[in-house]
Order: sequence, then C-alpha cells, then structure tokens
Amino acid sequence: MSLSERLLEILVCPKCKSELEYREAEQVLICHKCRLRYAVRDDIPIMLIDEATPF
Repeated sequence: MSLSERLLEILVCPKCKSELEYREAEQVLICHKCRLRYAVRDDIPIMLIDEATPF
C-alpha cells in the first residue's frame, strides 16, 4: 500500500511549506528546497522536522 493521491496533494514541508516529492520505493517524502527527507512508516508520513534527515 502507498500514500493516497489526495494526501500527497495536501502535504507540504513543515519547515518551508514547499511541495514534497514522494519516493515510494524508498518510503520517503523529499523537500528539494530544504534538502530534507521525511520518512514514511507503515504508510504514515513522519512530518517532524527534528526527525527529518538531510540529503
């Protein structure tokens, strides 16, 4: 299972409010502006800035 299209339409980066790219194979949401990746665990996006990892 993956994230719903509707959810992906409304999710934005919690830090800068930019759009996110969903990489299903890696189970991450990517913010290109902040250069952060947010994990997706069990189809739940973990949108905490403190838990995001840089790339």
